[in-house]
Amino acid sequence: MDFQTIKARDDQYVLNTYARFQVDVDHGKNATLYSAEGREYIDFTSGIGVNSIGCANPKWVDAIAVQAARLGHMSNLFYTQPCGQLAEQLCRRAGMSAAFFANSGAESNEGLIKLARKYSFDKYGKGRGTILTLKNSFHGRTVTTLSATGQDVFHNYFFPFTDGFRFAEPTMDGIAEVSGHDVCAVMLELIQGESGVYPLDQGFVHNLAVLCAERDWLLLVDEVQTGIGRTGTLFCYQQYGILPDAVSFAKGIAGGLPFGGFLVSEKCRGVLTPGTHATTFGGNPVCAAAALATLQILSEDVMGEITDKGNYLRGAIESLELPCLGKTRGLGLMIGIEVKPGRTNRDVAVQLMENGLLVLTAGPALRLLPPLTITKDEMDKGLAIMKQTLGGM
Repeated sequence: MDFQTIKARDDQYVLNTYARFQVDVDHGKNATLYSAEGREYIDFTSGIGVNSIGCANPKWVDAIAVQAARLGHMSNLFYTQPCGQLAEQLCRRAGMSAAFFANSGAESNEGLIKLARKYSFDKYGKGRGTILTLKNSFHGRTVTTLSATGQDVFHNYFFPFTDGFRFAEPTMDGIAEVSGHDVCAVMLELIQGESGVYPLDQGFVHNLAVLCAERDWLLLVDEVQTGIGRTGTLFCYQQYGILPDAVSFAKGIAGGLPFGGFLVSEKCRGVLTPGTHATTFGGNPVCAAAALATLQILSEDVMGEITDKGNYLRGAIESLELPCLGKTRGLGLMIGIEVKPGRTNRDVAVQLMENGLLVLTAGPALRLLPPLTITKDEMDKGLAIMKQTLGGM
């Protein structure tokens, strides 16, 4: 099927809620994708960080097929093996105590919010349910996670929003300005992805963790985008020297299937009890099997390569000295690139796609989230496209 036919059908039958690029993707292998007409693209997006082990990894495909032939779904009122196996592996590798499985990043963050408010209610009663989040944060698209998102651009149209959130600058003075007796938790991303890939200051995060412990606020870390190896460790907080009370994850956990959840510390493992939180598809055995395969593929050895790959890409991009691009930032294979005045990030992204390189935008920047399994050859092909496309811009 040709691109125009694919596009025309989509335009007729799918709600126009995405500003789609003029690219279709039909199949691929690792970080090399192909359109229905055979056009090749190097993928520096991995489905916004979801295809963490690339496209069509054989171990992942086999794990899904084997589990689908055994059991596709079962209610959480019953036990299934993949669910418990996955929870054990995540807890052991993350240093956490227990897991809850969900379907998406927004749902996982909703779980963090409920966890914090019930923890506080159980211990202190009503009136202590406010959660502090950071300006320029992004926590999801549901009404409540939009309420927790510290960007005005997302706060139009959908009023009234859920109460109980205040936004702080990412400094201790900023936290102090919005603190109060009604606070029960702080929720943050260690790298603010949607606003442009901005890592938080290590000292601020450490001091905030100390403050949360002193005031018995839960420290909630949203690792929907930074988790599952994206920054070079299973979770980004492992590079910040903290242990949060709870951490959410989604995107890359199941290598392409919709899956998410959160992990809790020992302090919080008894907060959510039967009947207080649930989800129909959470822990789905096929998705859990895909996640187990993903974690197997992302072994400690592979994790160790992610930082090197990220440093290679960032160094190569900056050494190209492309006239429309500036400095890079990020950790591991979560990379932001400044776009200099005179060009928009979307204009630059479209130019790259026309020449065979898929990239993302975030805030005013370009954002790169390639598969964690990307090869040097695939990185070099992408870099060559950047040089060819942007060298004269």
